[in-house]
Parts: sequence; structure tokens; C-alpha cells
Amino acid sequence: MAAHRKPRQRSLGGTTVRTAATLALAGAAGATAFDGTGHAEPQLTPAQVKTKVDKLYQEAEAATEKYDGTKEKADTAQRRLNSLRDETARKQNGLNAARNALGSYATAQYRQGGIDPAWQLALSSDPDRYLEGAAFAERADARQAGAVTRVREQLREIEQLRGAARIEVKSLRARQTELRQQKRTITAKLTEARRLLARLTPPQQARVTGDGGATGRASRSASDARAALEHAGSVAAPDTRAAAAVAYAYQKLGSPYVWGATGPNAFDCSGLAQAAYHSAGISLPRTTYAQINAGRRVSRSELQPGDLVFFYSGISHVGIYVGNGQMIHAPNPSAPVRLAPVDLMPFAGATRVA
Repeated sequence: MAAHRKPRQRSLGGTTVRTAATLALAGAAGATAFDGTGHAEPQLTPAQVKTKVDKLYQEAEAATEKYDGTKEKADTAQRRLNSLRDETARKQNGLNAARNALGSYATAQYRQGGIDPAWQLALSSDPDRYLEGAAFAERADARQAGAVTRVREQLREIEQLRGAARIEVKSLRARQTELRQQKRTITAKLTEARRLLARLTPPQQARVTGDGGATGRASRSASDARAALEHAGSVAAPDTRAAAAVAYAYQKLGSPYVWGATGPNAFDCSGLAQAAYHSAGISLPRTTYAQINAGRRVSRSELQPGDLVFFYSGISHVGIYVGNGQMIHAPNPSAPVRLAPVDLMPFAGATRVA
């Protein structure tokens, strides 16, 4: 019988020690990563934060303009759907009345028993009167046949309306899905921008969110507003409507930026432009990429107060030119409606609305 030998224990030397040490270090690194202290997020300078935040705001605004356009289409689809439903209800009421009339006629015919006209004439005590009645009945039959035809037409019209309504419902649901997606995109970008700004001190935040030429802030005083209005009067607008739009924009200095808002107390960039010209009696489209085509294009050297100035290659931002190289715009959630230089952002074009 073979002897049972105790297995020889290997010393923790050489490769074994190195392997154990490697595993221990890996475990420590893993534990550090899980407790949040192993891979700290690199500290960004205020300049780097500004670059990232500006890009996030610009992307959020581009998404906001898409949101505004989609919402406009959704609202249009909802109005069409409501109109189709109202028209269907009206035609259904007419159809019900016509059916009731035909039902009454059919009941009367049944009660008469449908006797052969020749026997009705032979049995009649007043043949002349019967013949007059028979002629009336023929005319009545013709009218009833017309009523039946109209009922059939109404049924076809109602079915067409219902088909159109089904298409509008499908369109509306698709728009609503787009709105939810765009809202998530906007919210995510704004949340990330707020997170980056929160890492800065208040003075650093003020420098990052300032635009170098702004004079309006949420806390601007009454004297600041009066000074801005006096400045507005120093540069003449080309006509009364442009002047009214510029005056409206000055009155809204300090109003908060809220994406999707069109006033009267909060705005996004295209919402401010739309509201300003609405106050002047001019209806503008809702989005920047539609507003740029709402008037006559003008070059940068031709700018006059009241012209709409647009920025970025995707036409995702708009301001109202007020003269002296300045515009009034709704910048982003970190800044209220304010004055800023036109050369603050990449210039994309300008339109004269009035």
C-alpha cells in the first residue's frame, strides 16, 4: 500500500508573492473606485468650465428651438383634430335625424300593409281621390329615395372625417413623443451645465455666465431700466413697428430665461423676438430657423434697430438689434434678458421684419 504523503507547502516567494500583491492592489483600487475616491474628476479651470457650459447652453438652445417647432406642429395637429371631431359630431347629428325620418316612413309603409295598387284602386270608395293620393305617394317615394341617398353620402363623409381624425391622432402622438425626447435632451444639458457651474465660486460663476457687454440683470434697478430706455431713444428705429418692438425688448430687460416661454414674464430667445413683434402688430413664426425667413435679409453692415440678428450655423439663437452694435436677447437659464454685443456669438444673418 502506497504511503499517503502530505503535500508539500509552497513558500510565498517569487511569482506567487507578485501575483498576490497584484491582486491585493487591484482589490484596493477597485474598492477605492467604488467608494468614489479613486478616480476623482479632473479639476477644470473657470475658462474650461465656461467653454463647456457655453457649448451645453448652445446645444440646449438648439434643442429648445426644435422643441418649440415640434410643439407648434403638435398644437396645429390638436386644433385640426378638434375641428374634425366637431365636424364629425355635427354630421352625426344630421345623420341621426335623417335616419329617424326614414324610420318613420318605413313604419308607415309597414302599417299600410303594402297592398297592391290595383286592388287599392278597385276597393277604394273614391277612385279619383285614390289616384290623387297615389301620385302624391310616388312623389313621396322619390323624396324618400333622395333622403336615402343623402344618408349614404353622410355616412361616407363621416367615415372620411373619422379617417382624417385617425391620421391627426397618429401625427399628434408622434409629435408628443418628439416633445418628450427633446425635453429630456434639454433637461440633461441644462442639468450638466448647472453641475459644472456649481463647482465654481460665486465670483467665478459671475465671470463665466457674464457676456462682457451685458447691462441688464435680474436685479436691475428702476434707474437702470430708465437709463436703458433713454439709450433706446438715442438710436432711431426705421419705422414705428420696429420702434415698438425695440421698446418692448427694453421693457423686458431682466426677465428670466425659461425654455419654451413666450412671455409676458419669461422668454426663450425666439419667444422674446416673437413677443416683441407681436406687441407691434406683426406675427412672427415661433422658431429661429423660421424667423430668419420672415422678412428681408440684411447684411451686418446694414443693421438698424429692430432687425433680428441670428447666430450659429444651425440658426439656433436670435436677438433684437437696438443700435450701437448692441442687441437685446434672452441668453440662457443662467442669465436674464439683457443687452449684449452683436459680436458675442458667431453671426449667421439678419432679417428686417417691419
